[in-house]
Amino acid sequence: MGGDHAPAATIAGALLALQELAPEHSIQLVGRTEAIRAELDAQLAAAAPALRAQAHRVSMVEAAEVIEMTDKPSVAIRGKPKSSMAVGLRLQVDGDSDAFVSAGNTGAQMAASTFILRLHEGLNRPAIATLFPSARVPVVVLDSGANVDCSAEELVQFARLGAVYAEDILGRTTPSVALLSVGEEPEKGNAAVKDAHKALAAAGGINFIGNVEGRDLPMGTCDRGPVDVVVCDGFVGNVLLKFYEAVPKLIVGLITKSGVPKEQLSGALENLDYAAHGGAPLLGVKGVSIICHGKSSPEAIKNGILVGLRAASSRMSDHIGQRLASTASGATA
Repeated sequence: MGGDHAPAATIAGALLALQELAPEHSIQLVGRTEAIRAELDAQLAAAAPALRAQAHRVSMVEAAEVIEMTDKPSVAIRGKPKSSMAVGLRLQVDGDSDAFVSAGNTGAQMAASTFILRLHEGLNRPAIATLFPSARVPVVVLDSGANVDCSAEELVQFARLGAVYAEDILGRTTPSVALLSVGEEPEKGNAAVKDAHKALAAAGGINFIGNVEGRDLPMGTCDRGPVDVVVCDGFVGNVLLKFYEAVPKLIVGLITKSGVPKEQLSGALENLDYAAHGGAPLLGVKGVSIICHGKSSPEAIKNGILVGLRAASSRMSDHIGQRLASTASGATA
């Protein structure tokens, strides 16, 4: 029920995903079942016969309440226990689902995921991991909006989360991890960034390559080699994310003014569209919680579901717990 275009876009995205999922996978639509049924029936009536034949793989779960985009995060925990977000996350805890995907209120999803799924031991906060397109391969940036202010310790934790994500979801071997700052030198940045640099340089199990600047992200590399994971606080990460989202429109506008047809640019700029990458996982919770853009199209919802499938199938959450546990035992030893 979350998102600017729900439930139509959410249901359409689920049906698109159904066509790409293996037969053993199914999709649960959580929310007000009366509204869901009406929209689902309308979309299936217009769908191809092959898709209608797969409709039995879609089920509905009643959730009478809806968290609005204007609601405070605490509403997801205390104010609306029967919301589609709370009910959907509890399905995972009860063993009735493997991943949760939503385009609803981001703050509420973070709060509900932390409260219901719980954090792995050794973590202070979860982090949103977002794929940023680059000239090389997509770069994982975290945190991209969950935590506005972060300590050096939390930035180090984010580095470990991002490394597991790059390994499990992107298939990167020994991913390179960088710290976003205002200069490449270790002494550049605010107090938290400088302290995090020292901690990361001394940390085991992280392929830390030092600081990178904002200009390095679009290239996906720096003078020390390729960059797979970039760590920053949620304030900086979210500003960077919103800037990235505006770049395709800027490029299209500038080039079409010069007479180049817009259609010729769509393929070249496709990788810059957030819909192509789907949702961003909330890393650090004991489960799979995928956060999609509030304006997500059916294509974006579909890709968010596929991200959730990869996270669940790869057991990424378990690997994060194992990595954190081994780090803690190493520090104790």
